[in-house]
Amino acid sequence: MPLRILLADDHTIMRNGLRLLLERQSDFVVVAEAENGREAVELTARENPDIVIMDIGMPVLNGIEAAKRISDVQPRTAVVVLSMHSDESYILRALKSGARGYLLKDSAEADLIGAVRAVAAGKAFFSPAVSKVLADDYIRQIQQKGVEDSYELLTTRERELLQLVAEGRSTKEIASQLNLSPHTVDTHRGNIMHKLNVHSVPELILYAVRRGIIV
Repeated sequence: MPLRILLADDHTIMRNGLRLLLERQSDFVVVAEAENGREAVELTARENPDIVIMDIGMPVLNGIEAAKRISDVQPRTAVVVLSMHSDESYILRALKSGARGYLLKDSAEADLIGAVRAVAAGKAFFSPAVSKVLADDYIRQIQQKGVEDSYELLTTRERELLQLVAEGRSTKEIASQLNLSPHTVDTHRGNIMHKLNVHSVPELILYAVRRGIIV
């Protein structure tokens, strides 16, 4: 079965370019296109695509809010956000909206296929340029503040689990892979968040990107 993809961008030229790039893959098919966020939500409900690739800045309803509505109603549909911004605030907003991928527009040609395949496999994906900017910034902050990296507080098991959470794995998947109960996975995740002083799974994913645990 081919991966069914919906494109949402208010620029026709951008949509055409993305469609051409995607449909070079024999197992990808673009089932619908939307030119604003509201249309993207409506078409997703109608077409039930596997993946939505969505511009962050669209008229009528922006990409962040559209991603949230799609993720709330159809959590099995993976959303990849397209953005011109590589700063942390935009990425965290996208993750909190339920997006599983964050792709810079200027690297879409190089990274789009990898992003689609990653989120289709249940993983998170970030443009390498985004990961590098965040990792460099994190290292700079650690050096300037002279603080300890909280990562060193994690046990070997917690580090293993952190990577799986950051890759987008569900509690059930992690429990199966590590031969743990779901309750134990949840307990470990809570301990990790406490040690790292983060308060949500999106923040945990962002921490992992900044530290270079996932790329």
